[in-house]
Amino acid sequence: MAKPRVLVTRRWPEEVERVLVARFDTTLNESDRPFAETEFVSAMQDFDAVLPTVSDRLPFGLFNQPGIRAKILGNFGVGFNHIDIAAARAAGIVVTNTPGVLTDATADIALTLMLMIARRAGEGERQLRAGEWKGWRPTHMLGRELGGRTLGIIGMGRIGKATARRAHFGFGMDIAFFNRSVVEDDETRAMKARQIESIDDVMATSDFVSLHCPGGVENRHLVDARRLKLMKPEAYLINTARGDVVDSAALVDALRARAIAGAGLDVYEDEPAIPEGLTKLENVVLLPHLGSATEETRTAMGMKVVENISAFFDGREPPDRVA
Repeated sequence: MAKPRVLVTRRWPEEVERVLVARFDTTLNESDRPFAETEFVSAMQDFDAVLPTVSDRLPFGLFNQPGIRAKILGNFGVGFNHIDIAAARAAGIVVTNTPGVLTDATADIALTLMLMIARRAGEGERQLRAGEWKGWRPTHMLGRELGGRTLGIIGMGRIGKATARRAHFGFGMDIAFFNRSVVEDDETRAMKARQIESIDDVMATSDFVSLHCPGGVENRHLVDARRLKLMKPEAYLINTARGDVVDSAALVDALRARAIAGAGLDVYEDEPAIPEGLTKLENVVLLPHLGSATEETRTAMGMKVVENISAFFDGREPPDRVA
């Protein structure tokens, strides 16, 4: 029996690629360049499984083509708002993701952004590299400490809890959070984390607001101009969730006007494009979507995909099916 034909849309960790090549009739993207939409159309017609990443775009029109062969999309990433899930489901295509293995890596990046923006680390490095540092002085580049501040979490799932745990036990921060469902467990009780009824109240009472909610239509521009105005002028916004959760134009306006103290961002609405307004501001730290970027985590994510498509082609239910 012929092996299923599998296409990997970007380069993955070598260990994972070796497993894919051994188990399936696998085509790798040796050049690691993004696919054009026409290439995705061909891929859906020529392969049994397509393995996209969060930087790929799979809109409605992709699933409305004749002769679709693909039966499963093994997405490399937790988020799947780049895939038209309803269209995939209507076309009879299974979609899976990779939850649970990037929690710690992403929480680490959230704390990295908090520290960098509060202590002005990005601004300081730019000054140093530009040869503009004039030496130590008592009032140079004063930032703020995390200890004793309130961290507001929007979305108290795995990553939200991991971020809160680091902030509370590592830096002595108070934790407040919004979550659609009630969260009552030993971990949140140990942190004395307070669940607040509305996002607005979290925005208004927190010194740092860290976003850990899904992207997609439901949460698009969840943080908009109105909610940014609720924040304290000395507060910071942190986003390691999805770029479309934040209204980029409204954030640029708030940062320019110093309506909030700053922002730390790892994700953007139209990646890899970054709004020019953000790149010209000093009171924002910008990272190139590094949330899961450790060797251990990216390998674990890839192996999750292998597990999902292996289960599918063996006639079993994929463990991480989302559609």
